[in-house]
Amino acid sequence: MGLVSQRRQLLLTVSILAVCLAGFSFPSAVSYRRPPSRPDVSVSRRLDDDGSTPQQVHISMVGADKMRISWITDDQTPATVAYGTSPGDYAKSATGTTSSYQFDVYKSGQIHEVVIGPLHPDTVYYYRCGGNSARKFSFKTAPSAFPIKFAIVGDLGQTEHTNSTLQHISEANYDMLLLPGDLSYADSWQPRWDSFGQMMEPLASQRPWMVTQGNHEVEISTPPFTAYNARWRMPFEDSGSTSNLYYSFSVAGVHVVMLGSYTDFDPSSAQYKWLQSDLARVDRTKTPWLVVLIHAPWYNTNKAHQGETESVDMKKYMESLLYNARADVVFTGHVHAYERFTRVYEDQADDCGPIHITVGDGGNREGLATKYIDPQLEISIFREASFGHGELEVVNATHALWTWHRNDDGEDVVSDSLWIKSISSVDNCKV
Repeated sequence: MGLVSQRRQLLLTVSILAVCLAGFSFPSAVSYRRPPSRPDVSVSRRLDDDGSTPQQVHISMVGADKMRISWITDDQTPATVAYGTSPGDYAKSATGTTSSYQFDVYKSGQIHEVVIGPLHPDTVYYYRCGGNSARKFSFKTAPSAFPIKFAIVGDLGQTEHTNSTLQHISEANYDMLLLPGDLSYADSWQPRWDSFGQMMEPLASQRPWMVTQGNHEVEISTPPFTAYNARWRMPFEDSGSTSNLYYSFSVAGVHVVMLGSYTDFDPSSAQYKWLQSDLARVDRTKTPWLVVLIHAPWYNTNKAHQGETESVDMKKYMESLLYNARADVVFTGHVHAYERFTRVYEDQADDCGPIHITVGDGGNREGLATKYIDPQLEISIFREASFGHGELEVVNATHALWTWHRNDDGEDVVSDSLWIKSISSVDNCKV
């Protein structure tokens, strides 16, 4: 039996236990001294790179069976990708586009994007970018059916804490990374975007990274999000969206919705109307799970970021849409801490509402948000100001395992765990 088959067999066995354990959590009873904030680290290009060498390589899923390969070069080089299923055998190739942008006195490198496919699911592909064959890469496509594992982390930045988080994620055997905003913390200093791209490349070139924007992506630019949109293009057109700031996609029985906290979201907005249309198209017989990512949390008992319009007003306008669509989980960032709520709607526990989880704890330079509102609300089940990341392993159509991994002195420590039952499988919650 191959490794993939063994993994599937193990998870199917575990899922039987999930029926008994669904809804049972394992809160951490361990406390420790939380680390202070740390300054940014800078990742430079390799000394042997020349102007045609691919840098900052990252990939993202496009449709059901394609992948977008993105990279940057100093010089103008062909936007081509050669790829195949054996090392050194690049039997297929595709051509894409090249762009660049100006930000004050900064001029970006040549940003190349190539969409390759159709690709087989759960398969390793080997590839090289442009006309320079010095660097070779590989990635694995996501599975087409359960189980599937997502790594989920927000507010990454580029510090020693970030490095620790990325190291732990690299050991997670995940299929796809989801990031609810605040990537580089460049904050208009464009070379920090280049450093971030170099730091993320070892992971982001091997698995698809699907991201949405946060407040640190706005930057002082006209238009806003200039660097983010140029460097991190997502497949928004495929879901009928007209903006890179919000989109959706489906993978292995999970429909994922990425929303934009920092673009219009009132009922007259394009995003609101798009979300209505997107949710109406979801077929829960094909995608039993509905997962949503937003940057600014709608539920938050941390003292940080209270009362912000991106949280309060977006929740006022859009919460009913997600509730009526029976969203399973809403992941957010922004608050630099971890917090998990029970299923909730309109500030009350509701068995048919989504679980809200804040994972703004990737490692940013601003440090942790350590002050909470007391007494703790009953709907807030677990909260801790620590750096870390989360993993959502969707075992089958009815059960998924959520774990939150704390960076404890550089070690990966599972500090919160929950079996989740999909709302689509709950009779009294079906639409």
